[in-house]
Amino acid sequence: MSSDLIQRLAILADAAKYDASCASSGTAKRSSKDGKGIGSTQGMGICHAYAPDGRCISLLKILLTNHCIFDCHYCINRKSSNVQRARFTPQEVVDLTLNFYRRNYIEGLFLSSGIIKSSNYTMEQLVEVARMLRQEHDFRGYIHLKSIPEADPELVHQAGLWADRVSINVELPTNAGLARLAPDKNNAVIEGAIQGLQSAIVEARDARKRFRSAPQFAPAGQSTQMIVGADKASDVTIVARASALYGQYSLRRVYYSAFSPIPDASAVLPLKRPPLIREHRLYQSDWLMRFYGFRPDELAQAADADGMLPLDIDPKLAWALKFRGSFPVDVNRAPREALLRVPGLGTRAVGAIIASRRHRNLRLDDLGKLTTSLAKIRPFIIAADWRPVLLTDRADLQALIAAPKAQQLELFAA
Repeated sequence: MSSDLIQRLAILADAAKYDASCASSGTAKRSSKDGKGIGSTQGMGICHAYAPDGRCISLLKILLTNHCIFDCHYCINRKSSNVQRARFTPQEVVDLTLNFYRRNYIEGLFLSSGIIKSSNYTMEQLVEVARMLRQEHDFRGYIHLKSIPEADPELVHQAGLWADRVSINVELPTNAGLARLAPDKNNAVIEGAIQGLQSAIVEARDARKRFRSAPQFAPAGQSTQMIVGADKASDVTIVARASALYGQYSLRRVYYSAFSPIPDASAVLPLKRPPLIREHRLYQSDWLMRFYGFRPDELAQAADADGMLPLDIDPKLAWALKFRGSFPVDVNRAPREALLRVPGLGTRAVGAIIASRRHRNLRLDDLGKLTTSLAKIRPFIIAADWRPVLLTDRADLQALIAAPKAQQLELFAA
């Protein structure tokens, strides 16, 4: 590998770190049982992250170029930014992907780009990378393309034919924030592109049900990303926007990226980045909506008067502390929906509780074998040998939950 290529790789890999939406869970497996093709994988992955099955897998995550004709205030690659620029050709990206795969460094590719010449030209370059990998090299690894919403819909459609996932970033939670910080972007155009992509995904799935030979189209669906803390949008506003995106476009994921101050930053941006824990709380809220049955208005009830989620406790515990009348929950009788509201109980633990209680009345020791958060759930549950005392009357409940286990037993014992 030449020194020039290594230098460009360093620049464009570093520039890609600001894009969080590179998860690949849910893609269809491309089998290589015929002995042909390379890179076959089940396609679940985030760059240097853990898959749902526990595997640590990685994608080559780079930009095609960090040149850009847009001037989004929050973007380090905006046209007015004083950064070192670099660019790959489609062939160079293909060669890098194959070489890294053969060395067992990666299982796929995440490719995004700044806008060069025009949105259509850039989108053509991105699509060409995916096409070359699939058609010319029979690459069966995972491909995630970041689409450009301003590009021609036909180009976005071609991306879905070659890539496992196509994502389009909504960038900011509100139209006002987008107009102020990304004057070259338009929310109607962005959501129109997301809608067009979703329609194509649905049509392709219907076609696959009728005709086995119908081509796959973005089998891992689409995702999006919002920047947190660059504008004044509250957590409640962000959660509501995410819920609407899930409901309208059946997105696989909404990603949240805490704004990070950049060199030569625009004067309209905050001087400090938001606490990283805020990003974490938004991910927890997102999980509660997707898997625990929480509605956005319920999560809003866990926020403060300014619409911000508490940083010192997770949103599920914050909701439980505000609605103590919903507890304690009897683990031997309560429906699944009620058990999912118990702080410290995850979906797997709830499933294990429901399966186990069919055979016996569960005691506290039994729950200790089914969950790793017994100390956290104890104040909110009733078991065969356990009933907490005066739960709804304790003003210091939040502090007690964090107390050592022995102290909790004394404070909550019947």
